[in-house]
Amino acid sequence: MTSSEPGHTFQVDLRGLVDLLSHHLYSSPKVYLRELMQNAVDAITARRLLDPAAPTRITIRTGAVGGGITVEDTGVGLTEADVHTFLATIGRSSKRNADGDLDLSAARSDFIGQFGIGLLACFVVADEITVVSRSAKEPGAPAVEWRGRSDGTYSIRALPAGTVPQPGTTVTLTPRADGSEWLEPGNVLQLARHFGSLLRYDVTVVDRHGDSSRVNDTPPVWERAHPSPFARREALADYGKAVFDFAPLDTIDLDIPLVGLKGVAFVLPTPAHPTRRSGNRVHLKGMLLSDQATELVPDWAFFVACVVDTTGLRPTASREALYEDETLAAVRDAIGDRVRQWLTGLAASDLATLRRFLDVHHLAVKALARYDDELLALLLPWLPFETTDGQVTLDEFARAHPTVLVTQTVEEFRQVSSVASAAGLGVINGGYVYDRELVHKLPQIRPGVTVADLDPETVTAHLDSVDPAAELAAAPFLARARAVADRLDTDVALRAFQPVGVPAMLVDNREARHDRRRAELSAGADDLWAGILGSLSSQAPRAQLILNHFNPLIRKLAELAATADPQLSETAIEALYGQALLLSRRPLRPSDHALLNRSFLGLLEYAAQSAAPTNGATPEEKR
Repeated sequence: MTSSEPGHTFQVDLRGLVDLLSHHLYSSPKVYLRELMQNAVDAITARRLLDPAAPTRITIRTGAVGGGITVEDTGVGLTEADVHTFLATIGRSSKRNADGDLDLSAARSDFIGQFGIGLLACFVVADEITVVSRSAKEPGAPAVEWRGRSDGTYSIRALPAGTVPQPGTTVTLTPRADGSEWLEPGNVLQLARHFGSLLRYDVTVVDRHGDSSRVNDTPPVWERAHPSPFARREALADYGKAVFDFAPLDTIDLDIPLVGLKGVAFVLPTPAHPTRRSGNRVHLKGMLLSDQATELVPDWAFFVACVVDTTGLRPTASREALYEDETLAAVRDAIGDRVRQWLTGLAASDLATLRRFLDVHHLAVKALARYDDELLALLLPWLPFETTDGQVTLDEFARAHPTVLVTQTVEEFRQVSSVASAAGLGVINGGYVYDRELVHKLPQIRPGVTVADLDPETVTAHLDSVDPAAELAAAPFLARARAVADRLDTDVALRAFQPVGVPAMLVDNREARHDRRRAELSAGADDLWAGILGSLSSQAPRAQLILNHFNPLIRKLAELAATADPQLSETAIEALYGQALLLSRRPLRPSDHALLNRSFLGLLEYAAQSAAPTNGATPEEKR
């Protein structure tokens, strides 16, 4: 049988613990003031459980001797036994129940702090912490002074009767050499307002001249009485501008009783990128927890910035973020539902605001509508799309075009838009994010509408054929054009289409472009890569250069083909190809740039020769 050995107590290196707090738990030394204010709020809360009529004041005094500060509260205070138990024991919290006992179990939800390490945060900026306290639970007990130092030592002494006339606690910080800037009067006032603007108890900062500044303005603006809905909206907008430095497009009230959450979502007045989330401000029982709580709202609601106060969400140990759990997920969904309800309300009763919102944030609404058919059906009449009829709503476009064609890329839309419009085809640019996916959902919302992806063959099929006699007359020109286009891996066709001002159109598909790109890379690669790229090649149809028989220039070139200089005809065909290439707005390759340059200079040279004195010779004879 083994003998039991006596137990041992862990030793704590306070300097090492402070370093751990300042560099790994807390994001910045500035949290020291939040911890002091938080302890003061919890002490007042505990006293009010004993005496609901007790005063509720927190006073922060700056400019003390040595650059320190003091934080005074009218809270429940501590006895000497409490000081030994809680201030000298790291990790033990001093939150009280309704009987005033130092027990966390009964009234935990009334307090902000829960981890028992708050006072240690002050050592991040202070070399010495002095706590003077008198208990409200035991009025006859003497006041006590606890003095803790950053080297891990502390002392406790009872103070003479009458030294502290009223219950409460005063904490004094003596700054460290590298932490004095955080205790400067201006920084203290700024931090107090940053963290305590929504605290329910009076918080005041007093400088060494006795001038006081109010930190908080309670109750929050969304809980105040206003003379009219318009006045309330104006007050909320002013608050949003003060907090976020922008005038919100609109405001959305948030109220989730399950977690005691109230606040406002402010709609951004300018477009926001989906990957750039707004900084949401979350207050826990009035104390600022985080001003960058992106986890509070759904990803799709990146167009709102929220300010909320809650009693039921759980903070992390550093109290600088929300703990990700089922409750937070439910709150996030509830806020998303509230934003949906706001959009629904705009569609039903405030079309002017809805239009302004969609002008700015249509991308966000499209992102949401992908997963919400009800919202898509609701906002369909207002969502803008780029189409061959211009910038119109999807609903309006579907009424004009029972068969809706959608391109897969912006490039494909620009390639065919003018010709498709003249041919009566209804084409939507599906190259922008979410647009193609939403267009394909249209038949679910509007039965009877057909949606199909647009391919080059569809456009070609809607172009009018040329009279056989006219095409036979143009045969020499077409033969020369096909010879030139063949070198460009392109076919040639003669069609009649509108608009007349377009002499030629280049119709291509992505597979053909990818195949040509692979061929170009293969030509400049070694045998291994050439073989790999060759194995990826496909039999994709070649691009088509479609010449417009309605265009006067094409007709003129066809008439002159039999008598004109062959070099001129080839240069003109290359120029037509280059112009059609530019109209398609697709990226130009080096060979395309060379072709455009060559054909342009060739036509200039021919024009210059034609303008010179002929002396009876034709331009062809001079060439």
